[in-house]
Amino acid sequence: MDFFTKAKSVKLKSRHNKYLAADADEESVFQDRSESSGGAKWTVEFVYEAENVVRLKSCYGKYLTALDEEFLLGVTGRKVVQTLPAKLDSSVEWEPIRDGMQIKLKTRYGNYLRANGGPPPWRNSITHDIPHRHHDWILWDVEVVEIRSESDLSEEDLRCSNFRVRLPSNVSSSSSEDSPRKYEGRVIYYYVVDDDGSVNVDDSVEEGACFQLKGNRLEDLIQKLEEETGLEDIIVCCRNRVNGKLYPLRLALPPDNAPMHVFIVPSTSTAANEFMPGAPTSPSLAQDL
Repeated sequence: MDFFTKAKSVKLKSRHNKYLAADADEESVFQDRSESSGGAKWTVEFVYEAENVVRLKSCYGKYLTALDEEFLLGVTGRKVVQTLPAKLDSSVEWEPIRDGMQIKLKTRYGNYLRANGGPPPWRNSITHDIPHRHHDWILWDVEVVEIRSESDLSEEDLRCSNFRVRLPSNVSSSSSEDSPRKYEGRVIYYYVVDDDGSVNVDDSVEEGACFQLKGNRLEDLIQKLEEETGLEDIIVCCRNRVNGKLYPLRLALPPDNAPMHVFIVPSTSTAANEFMPGAPTSPSLAQDL
């Protein structure tokens, strides 16, 4: 399946079930959960001077652009914005590389378009880099919005009709066509609570940063959450559905793979004192779920 071959416009859905969207400020890009957002639609343009390379134009007429500027000082991710350069150059060019039934979008300099999760300022941000972890954050589902008809094709488009999404060198075309990417495990939605333990989210809906976890060991969940957030010595909690209070997880996770909402209490926060040894015992996970 060649995702862009006949696409006039597309939407790109991240691993966090959010869409790559152009902000109304006509400069920023971010992740938006609403697929009806006009900013989530990107027009596909072929780059005729290069093989298997596209440009993506926002609804504001500007191109998805990989800058060399750091997103945050001292971290690896670099900024992705909307621009309309006087001369279209390699900063607005992306090479789609198929990975199962998804794609990676690679810059001309080897970085990948990445949808970030975690607490602010990472949450919903878009950067480009070469990930050392969270490799699935550079995977995108392509949803074709408009098909390119014959009347849309220019002479240059016809010359580019052999456009194909490149496969990784170690993957055959037959395996990637016939074998959708499989995910196993439960979805974990997580939230970092305020210093005083306040929780300002509704965990009855599927919002917030998330990832998939295999198995049901609490140790694996804690390790994964520390990797996701960059925090250490965290206390992982659930919320009592009756009184809304948090209680720490002490046991293995439920044996089924139902989604879970968990709340992260940093050990340095005031709220953590409530869960230190000697504090009143909270109801067990099995009783609450």
